[in-house]
Amino acid sequence: MGVTINPRRTPLMAGNWKMNLDHLQAIAFVQKLAWSLKDAHHDFATVEVAIFPPFTDLRSVQTLISADKLPLTFGAQDVSMHESGAYTGEVSASFLAQLECQYVLIGHSERRTLHNETDEVVAAKVTAALGHNLVPVICVGETAEDLAEHGPSAVPVSQLRAALAGVSNAADFVVAYEPVWAIGSGQAATPEQAEQVAAALRAVIQELLGDDVADKTRILYGGSVKAANIAGFMREPNVDGALIGGASLDIPEFSSIVRYQKHVGL
Repeated sequence: MGVTINPRRTPLMAGNWKMNLDHLQAIAFVQKLAWSLKDAHHDFATVEVAIFPPFTDLRSVQTLISADKLPLTFGAQDVSMHESGAYTGEVSASFLAQLECQYVLIGHSERRTLHNETDEVVAAKVTAALGHNLVPVICVGETAEDLAEHGPSAVPVSQLRAALAGVSNAADFVVAYEPVWAIGSGQAATPEQAEQVAAALRAVIQELLGDDVADKTRILYGGSVKAANIAGFMREPNVDGALIGGASLDIPEFSSIVRYQKHVGL
């Protein structure tokens, strides 16, 4: 079976957001990843690869990618909802833009649960990112308890509606569905489950922002993604890539995930 990809949406493989490396380790990692994909003749025009190092590594990663002209993109793991001011420990969107970040993760499940980020905070961060031409990767997902109580897609759809409040149809953003019950469990959602939620999320975008935005927006799946299961997800018409956690720290594994098209003879 071939992979069904909407030709208007370039698949995005985003990883490394669990990178707990210092800036020197991050430099070595990015170099090895770029070399691995180059040696494998990966076509970055067909599958984009983005990494999300910690704030302390961003300048080093930016310098390396720029100086060596590496075909990788990168982003931050979070952003402040505030434009400026005395907010100790916060990193503003303007600072990230100065570092040439293209993306920023917003609303990741760990931010929502460990840092008590509400839907309103997530929406404010999306607005802040867009105000500096950063592409927010809006993370939505449900816990096992949510799934049992509300059924599939209800919580992610509600979270996305809130995150897109005030967003115009000129905005460029990515949506990442990460079922909390699957993250780090080794038990991924099935491709059919991922597709069901991704289709519901695209319907919300269509309702709020129109057909064109819904058609162009990339929707990712995240949750125990591996080289062994990525092709199944990418066969689904509404899954346009993956948000990869622990597996992205293993360069051979991450490279194999990125090159998922080779697994199915494309």
